[in-house]
Amino acid sequence: MDYLEKLHDAVLKGNPDIAVEITEKALEEKIDPHVLINEYMIRAMDEVGARFERFEYFIPQLLMSAKAMKGAMALIRPLLISEGEEDNSICAITGTVKGDVHDIGKNLLGALLEGGGFRVVDLGTNVSPEQFIEAVETHKAKLVCMSALLTTTMPGMKTTIDAFKGAGIRDKVTMLVGGAPVTNQFAKDIGADGYKDNASAGVVLAKELLGLTK
Repeated sequence: MDYLEKLHDAVLKGNPDIAVEITEKALEEKIDPHVLINEYMIRAMDEVGARFERFEYFIPQLLMSAKAMKGAMALIRPLLISEGEEDNSICAITGTVKGDVHDIGKNLLGALLEGGGFRVVDLGTNVSPEQFIEAVETHKAKLVCMSALLTTTMPGMKTTIDAFKGAGIRDKVTMLVGGAPVTNQFAKDIGADGYKDNASAGVVLAKELLGLTK
């Protein structure tokens, strides 16, 4: 099983073809999918995030690593579903708030969340509070990540959080906010659970808040 370290390296270096090839071989040999995920793939993505924080990796490298992780997970996830383990994969809802159609940052966060082992449901742009709530209830999500790029649409974040309170489900979900004009103080003022100024740090924060860190 020494070859499994190549799975870690493929994710770390952003090589989707190798990641898929090694995963296929491992699954054919009946290696536990949880071992592949936890001991090799997530460990690699954690290192990717650390390198990004040290300015050794940049957005292109993040995206390629996330693509490699996603390719491998596409082979593994059906096995987990067949075993009735899909609920073990925490669902994250992503979306740009109502009135805002910018999605680059949101898409990057979604890719890295998937790379970190989350099951991501992306609602796209111009998402209303009601759509966020419906998605959380439908998918039993534990995490909501809202994005805004315009100062004029930032209030939509508070509106959405207030809607969750009104629906009686605010305490059942972790809510993170992000986007160029958003600040940590703004996040606190509107009652969000957290804010980070980049996607990689956002994934780390999400894991911390959900108790997924070692």
